[in-house]
Amino acid sequence: MHIAVFSQYHTNPDCPATSRHYSLLAHIARTHRVTLITTRTWERQRLTHDFPWVPEGVEIRTADVPYQNKMGVARRLLSFGQYAAFALREGLRMERPDVIWGISTPLTAAWAAAQVARRRQLPWVFEVQDLWPSFPIAMGAVPTQVAKSQLFALEKRLYQSASHILPLSPDMTRYVEEQGIDNQKITTVLNGTDLELATLATEAAVAELRQQYNLLGKRVILYAGTFGRANDIPTLVQAAEQLAAHQSDVVWLFMGLGFYEPLIRAAAARCSSIRLVAPQPRHAVFAWFRMADVSVVSFLNLPVLDANSPAKFYDSLAVGTPVVVTNQGWTKALVETHRCGWYSPAGDAQALAACLRNLLDKPDMLEAAGEAATAVAHAQFDRERIAATVQSVLETAAGNFKTS
Repeated sequence: MHIAVFSQYHTNPDCPATSRHYSLLAHIARTHRVTLITTRTWERQRLTHDFPWVPEGVEIRTADVPYQNKMGVARRLLSFGQYAAFALREGLRMERPDVIWGISTPLTAAWAAAQVARRRQLPWVFEVQDLWPSFPIAMGAVPTQVAKSQLFALEKRLYQSASHILPLSPDMTRYVEEQGIDNQKITTVLNGTDLELATLATEAAVAELRQQYNLLGKRVILYAGTFGRANDIPTLVQAAEQLAAHQSDVVWLFMGLGFYEPLIRAAAARCSSIRLVAPQPRHAVFAWFRMADVSVVSFLNLPVLDANSPAKFYDSLAVGTPVVVTNQGWTKALVETHRCGWYSPAGDAQALAACLRNLLDKPDMLEAAGEAATAVAHAQFDRERIAATVQSVLETAAGNFKTS
């Protein structure tokens, strides 16, 4: 079977980003032909060269379309449009696939997949990574009511035209169902994590990091990910400064890049307990999570963000580091159900600092939560099993289309 994959952002484990689709494509390419239509956005950001850029058996077609988290709305829209035009052209030129896998975000990538599927009379599967257009609208990036209505109408048409839909969280699935989509057409596939890469986070690797970064005898809080507008970074910085005033042996590490990097850099300059850490390749980040006593996964207090399926959430739990979440969606329910983390309300720096101070004073509680974290990660978050589910959905979509 030939599978065409439309994804604007391709990464591999050498990049400072989740490599979800690298893992999924590697699994699927063992038994099927795969053509990936993407951009070179992340290729120049490889920090190591330990992995091939694409898994064995994957053909790649790339456009040179830049994108950065720091971009403004107009520049982002240009990037989205450039990729969509490229993907549409390549999708119509390429040898006919059996099924198309369209991955959003952005929604324009799914649009290109749907257009090619319609014109070539093919089935397509819609992977929903974030709720678009609800997310950019909530962030104020869509200024007019007309544009909002058009985007919501496009979203619904995409749901209706897809042969199957793959939301990345239970809350996303619920949202899609609320748009009138039959739940028989929907399969929840969590973002998940790479348990094989997580095994690289050995005690020796952690000890080396503590030595190298002068963290011996320190208790560590970690935020690892994008410093984006949606991530409530100012609240984390305020909480970190409040903690520093009471507990001198606690260090808060901020690892990543993004819009709020200058804010974190300034905080680190005035407070030795706050440190800005350069982004790390995917295969190395697990040791940082394991070194931490607790990690934080934060978002603004917007209902649309409650549905998120952030990679850092899974990566932390995979190495036995409990998580404090600040959204009220399914991640809050999961950590409370499995007792592998805690909730602190978004936007409340004082509450977050108090929560972390309480946790760090209870090492037995942290240890128990860490053990529960590892258990739930192995039971639910393995990307090998997730890849098998995605492959099955693609095979079924192609098979059903041929017999219809």
